[in-house]
Amino acid sequence: MRHRLTTATAALLLLCGPAAAGCGGKVDPHRVGVVLPLLTSPFWEAYNNEIPKQATKAGVRILPTVNSNNQPSKQITDINILLAQEVKGLVVSPIDSAAIGPGLNAARRAHVPVVAVDVAPDRGKVAIVVRADNRAYGVKACRSLGRAVRRGTVVQIQGDLASDNGRDRTAGFDRCMARHYPDIKVLDIPAAWQAERAAAGLEALYSAYPGIKGIYLQAGGVYLAPTLRVLQSHHALVPVGHRGHIAIVSNDGVPQELAAIREGLIDATVSQPANLYAVYAMRYIKRAMAGKPFKTGPTRHHSTIIRLPGGNLEDQLPAPLVTRSNVDNRSLWGNQV
Repeated sequence: MRHRLTTATAALLLLCGPAAAGCGGKVDPHRVGVVLPLLTSPFWEAYNNEIPKQATKAGVRILPTVNSNNQPSKQITDINILLAQEVKGLVVSPIDSAAIGPGLNAARRAHVPVVAVDVAPDRGKVAIVVRADNRAYGVKACRSLGRAVRRGTVVQIQGDLASDNGRDRTAGFDRCMARHYPDIKVLDIPAAWQAERAAAGLEALYSAYPGIKGIYLQAGGVYLAPTLRVLQSHHALVPVGHRGHIAIVSNDGVPQELAAIREGLIDATVSQPANLYAVYAMRYIKRAMAGKPFKTGPTRHHSTIIRLPGGNLEDQLPAPLVTRSNVDNRSLWGNQV
């Protein structure tokens, strides 16, 4: 009889060697798998670079990080491969909040705790989510753009609306604009965290609405460079404080955004804490593997753990707005890499 190998089994056979844990050898009780959504953004590069250092500090041993290349189906395969290697904990940044469900269910059946980073799952249970308040990102961007623009047309380059990050940032921005700035018209570009879609969408909108006064980038690590290129091609990249400047507010806090603020190319960004994501991902997975529970309420690190509608807990880490007035603050992670 012929037997078919599953993707996970085939990968395991390739990985197994005489000393490989999970292949008949002794399994390391601190063995952790880390799954990244993508590595085409400086934000995720910074998070990935921080993981080994924070794992050492937390006392856990990570396998080489896995990049799912922004493909939800690949992310499920990646999780199954790591489970086949008998990891004792998983740190996963979901690409799609709903599609991650089968992977989380597989981990639960294997009694492997999961810490979700940056994106909360709509389906499946995790020990805790390490994230920031993404609706607040949208509100901060709205307030900053609203004060700069007052009336006219602004563009919102959205993230992936299959992710709760994209949905939350959009909801926060839209509700704030409708409530506080009724004279501003918002045009949306659903770019799904893809630079090419952001550039194409902005090019089309700028051609149709040459009087655009502001732009909100839901992911500066991906959207900043293409946005500046499009504006430059239309001779519309005017520095802050000069007539004709298009106000730009971003999310992420990558070094490139901080440099753009210093140069006057953009007005502000929300610093999403890549370094703290790595810190608490590692601390929390160690705690989860030890069977220690988490509880709601304020933390000692100036955040708040809340309970999400689906029952999962989420540690909402601080994410400050960065402008010219505080862009050189050394506490910002973008100034530390």
